[in-house]
Amino acid sequence: MKLSALAGTAFPELNAALSGRAGALDIAAVTADSRKAGPGALFVAIAGSKADGAGFIDDAAERGAAVAVSAAAHEGARIPVLQVSNPRRFLSVVASRFYGAQPETMVAVTGTAGKTSVASFTRQIWAHAGLAAAMIGTTGVIAPGRKEYGSLTTPDPVMLHGLLAELAHDGVTHAAMEASSHGLDQYRLDGVRLAAAGFTNLGRDHMDYHATIEEYFGAKMHLFDRVLPKGSPAVINADDAWSARAEVAARDAGHRVMTVGRSGSFLCLKRVEQKRDSQFAEILHDGEIYEVRLPLAGEFQISNALVAAGLAIATGVTARTALAALEKIEGAAGRLELAGKAANGALAYIDYAHKPDALEKVLTAVRPFTTGKVVVVFGCGGDRDRGKRPIMGEIATRLADVVIVTDDNPRSEVPAEIRGEILAAAPGATEIGDRAEAIAHAVALLRQGDTLIVAGKGHEEGQTAAGVTRPFSDLAEVRKALEGIQS
Repeated sequence: MKLSALAGTAFPELNAALSGRAGALDIAAVTADSRKAGPGALFVAIAGSKADGAGFIDDAAERGAAVAVSAAAHEGARIPVLQVSNPRRFLSVVASRFYGAQPETMVAVTGTAGKTSVASFTRQIWAHAGLAAAMIGTTGVIAPGRKEYGSLTTPDPVMLHGLLAELAHDGVTHAAMEASSHGLDQYRLDGVRLAAAGFTNLGRDHMDYHATIEEYFGAKMHLFDRVLPKGSPAVINADDAWSARAEVAARDAGHRVMTVGRSGSFLCLKRVEQKRDSQFAEILHDGEIYEVRLPLAGEFQISNALVAAGLAIATGVTARTALAALEKIEGAAGRLELAGKAANGALAYIDYAHKPDALEKVLTAVRPFTTGKVVVVFGCGGDRDRGKRPIMGEIATRLADVVIVTDDNPRSEVPAEIRGEILAAAPGATEIGDRAEAIAHAVALLRQGDTLIVAGKGHEEGQTAAGVTRPFSDLAEVRKALEGIQS
């Protein structure tokens, strides 16, 4: 494909260059990684936190790249170097045009917690309606005949658009994806042709990347003010402290706002009856009450389910079909996932909660059906927002009866120092650094009526410490410990 066709008219600063020899270049690949720049490649130099891609233009040229794009001039290069003010956006738009195909109906959801569940639930509702559907998110890619574990909430643009093209070619017509603040801030979703978008909630997260909570919220709102086409449906959870501001942002961007939840006007949650492993809800839509038994514990899952149902309805599924599908929904991996039951009936869950708001939600969610004690095992990741550690320690000791502080992913930090920062705000908590030992200890404590939450890693299958990632699964460790006390 010609470079002029890839860039089109979206980048006026390139008009002169594209009308000349550079515009006539045949592009065989698009990449921001010079190591992948083979013959005929377009190399986009991205400035990162550790290195500036402009320093790799010569390397890309040696590997056969035909042209490079950078924010700054690069004198003496062996290949043409074109300048654009925003290389990240350029990469996303060009990757979208290079790969071309996408599922016909795309939705994205942003927020601090619940993105994975909403994307998963939306896919399942579409599938229940007979549509070929997929999801892309923290747990990977799920599509008809395809289930792949992943680790990035929002993949880089080249990977993302290559994946979307694969899904479209495989017959997928509907796809739901997560939109992280990093991904939105770095323009990774630009070029994705969205039909609708959703917002779940906002809490403290990624304060190692965003300077303030306001900046973090602003990054989330780029889903509405920049990515979602004007006039599209915006499904907003109405029950969060930031909901009103999200509604304003979506309306100001020219979207049709559809609110859901207890305060929602599109899907209004009128009543909830909690049970140990499910909940019964009455939902008002368009003047009619729908009775739904959601086979998942925790009221926050009702919030996620309503955002998903709203997205499905906004993209053509009838309300009756969407709400009926919720009765057959399966929870996303590692999201308040029941790992097993002790012989005495005590429940053991794993959950991905690794930030204050999420930990508070999951501990609050299990209290209504816990007749005994709530036991929690958790830690905090290294090389991430240190400020959340004492906050999570306080939340754990306030909402759980037994708190065990252990290691999460220490990464390059000293594990004991991370635990110490948590314990400073967690009086009475037990410290057990070895995560497997901490889980086994917690399981051994369980009595009839108790509920255990192992929080922080959820679906993850590894633990990173001192630069090494070793196999580790909370799910497997909980089940092993349960088998040990029952054998």
